[in-house]
Amino acid sequence: MTAPPATRFPLAALLVLAGAIFVSMTGEFLPTGLLPDMAADLDVSVSQAGILVTVFAVTVLLTTIPLASLTRGFSRKGLVVVVLLVNATATLLAALAPSYELLLGARILAGLCHGLFWAVIGSYAAHLVPKEQLGRAIALTSTGGTAASVLGVPLGTALGHALDWRLAFGVIAVIMLAFALLVLRVLPPIAPSVEGAQGAQLGAVVRDPSFWSVMKVCITIAVVMTGQFAFYTYITPFSIDVVGAPAEVVPGLLLLYGCAGAIGLVISGIVGDRYPMAAIIASIATAVLIVLAIGLFASSMLFFVIALIVWSIALAAIPTLLGTRNMRVASLRVRDLASAGISTFFNFGIAGGSLLGALAIGPIGLEGLPFIAGGLMAAGLAFFVLSHRRELGR
Repeated sequence: MTAPPATRFPLAALLVLAGAIFVSMTGEFLPTGLLPDMAADLDVSVSQAGILVTVFAVTVLLTTIPLASLTRGFSRKGLVVVVLLVNATATLLAALAPSYELLLGARILAGLCHGLFWAVIGSYAAHLVPKEQLGRAIALTSTGGTAASVLGVPLGTALGHALDWRLAFGVIAVIMLAFALLVLRVLPPIAPSVEGAQGAQLGAVVRDPSFWSVMKVCITIAVVMTGQFAFYTYITPFSIDVVGAPAEVVPGLLLLYGCAGAIGLVISGIVGDRYPMAAIIASIATAVLIVLAIGLFASSMLFFVIALIVWSIALAAIPTLLGTRNMRVASLRVRDLASAGISTFFNFGIAGGSLLGALAIGPIGLEGLPFIAGGLMAAGLAFFVLSHRRELGR
């Protein structure tokens, strides 16, 4: 059975895609909430533990496009199943790793899987629906990422704090296995004609008229997310050491952040189709202002809680709005590259941001991270506005 060309909305398939995204992103960001626990268990510093996030992201950055090219002749559905199974194995190995070095190796393997996962999954929804249903389909699958923030990472963090961070990783590995089986049973394969279009040569892709439109969006994502993860990677120690929040309150703060992100996703779905460019600009600008405000007023717990909510609402909308724009401007030939590019440049931001944050903690302290984040996000906003000035002038 192949994906039907009819306009019937493939709800079950898109929900399975959302679930696969949920578990994959939970596995990706789980260390963010457990850095102090992991650092203490492995006898390393928090900044060294943060390198686990950097290495994962660098692996995704360096391997997504090459792996997507090497596997373009394989079934998209089969690849999703395989990467989920191997990622489950890597996550289980991380849970069992007796040393920092072996944990680092397990995260590299997970990063290899995650990059290829996004190269395939990012455009899968676009292949299942006609263009007029694209925004709805991407918004639905994006709920998987929101659910990872709302449920996956906070619950994993709470479990890791209460019992053991290794148990949290083990639970995620089991859920990955379950979703691999669901994908195998529920997800329809992509039609052969689409499979064939994916095999276009790189030279033809670069010459495609939509290629540079895709690249402008990807560069915006890279710069904005570098700023985001220079700060957010260290949100747990920032909350404890700078804001003064008790360690047992942090899972609740992360849960609040994730729930607010769900609101941002809903808002992006409402305004994104009507005012796509304005929604992107407003979301990034709001994130810039609120992150800088956190840096100025971090000593106020009440302000920090309110700021977390606004920050999450703004931030959650950005990947969805930019991802939808990429799928809209990309031709069929470029669509999979656009998906791989989103993943690659997003993870460039994660890698660069988490590394930048780790390097900055020593000289400027945790309290300086919001200002680095705000400056980089502002630079990403400026690039987006300048590179799209023709569209904005219409």
